This record gives sequence, structure tokens and C-alpha cells, in this order.
Amino acid sequence: MTHRGIATLASFILVCFLLLSHFDGQFFLFHLYESLIYLVIVLMLFYFEDRWAYMLGIFAPAVWLALQFAAGGLAGSARQLGLLLRFQRPDDAASLVGAVIAVLSILMIIFCVYRWRREYAGLGKATSTLIVSLVITLAYYGLLTFWFWHAFPHSGWQS
Repeated sequence: MTHRGIATLASFILVCFLLLSHFDGQFFLFHLYESLIYLVIVLMLFYFEDRWAYMLGIFAPAVWLALQFAAGGLAGSARQLGLLLRFQRPDDAASLVGAVIAVLSILMIIFCVYRWRREYAGLGKATSTLIVSLVITLAYYGLLTFWFWHAFPHSGWQS
């Protein structure tokens, strides 16, 4: 049975990426493409492909969090979240939306791991699903990273 909470979380993350594209206009297409994998997760849940949706729901947010950590984006997001938690006005809306996405991503990973263990643990499908989902996620974010690196050579990640 499809877990509606995961579909809701994926939808919220998708909307947050679209909102992020509004606040960070120069990267509109990039944020739009970042949101597509969450649309795929929602569609997979709709078509009862739960095991694939759960595994993508584990890997996609984890890889996004790792890329944000490597790019230094999580530090600014944490700062904005800290300002908000101290009842101060955040000064960077894009970083605040990034913080919301990070929190929702962590929740998505937790919920997907829980549902995977509950519904598919011990059925013998874990290895193939894990490998295929990991390859799809790494290829997806690899293409996005490659495109971002070449489309915006003077912004983003610094070596």
C-alpha cells in the first residue's frame, strides 16, 4: 500500500524547489530539473511502484544533501534556520528555502527507510533495487552537476 506521507513529502520538496527557483532566478532551470526526481517519486507511488519510489526517496535526498554540503550551501541554510528559530528575520530567502528542503529531505530519508524495512525487507529484492536506484540517482545528479559546472563556470562550487 502506498504511503501517502512520502508522496506528500516528495510533493512538498518539489514545491520548495520550484519556490527556490523563484528566489534564485538565475538558476531557474537548474532548480526545475532538481525537482523532477521528486515528481518521478510521486508518480511511482501513484502507479504502485513503491519499492522503487522508496529507494529513490532514500538516495535522491541523500545525494542532494551531500552535494549541498560539498558546495557549502548547507552552512548558509543552517544560518537562516538559526535566525528563524531565534525569532529573527532571515536575510536570504533562497537559503531559508534550502534549509526547509534539507529538513524535508532528512524526513524523506527516514520515512522511506522505515517503509522499505516494513514492506520489502527480506523479500530478496533489496540488492537489485538498491543498485539500479543508486545508478539512476548518481547518473541524474551527475548530469545536473556536469550541466551546472559548464553552464555557470564562475558561480557555485569553488575549488
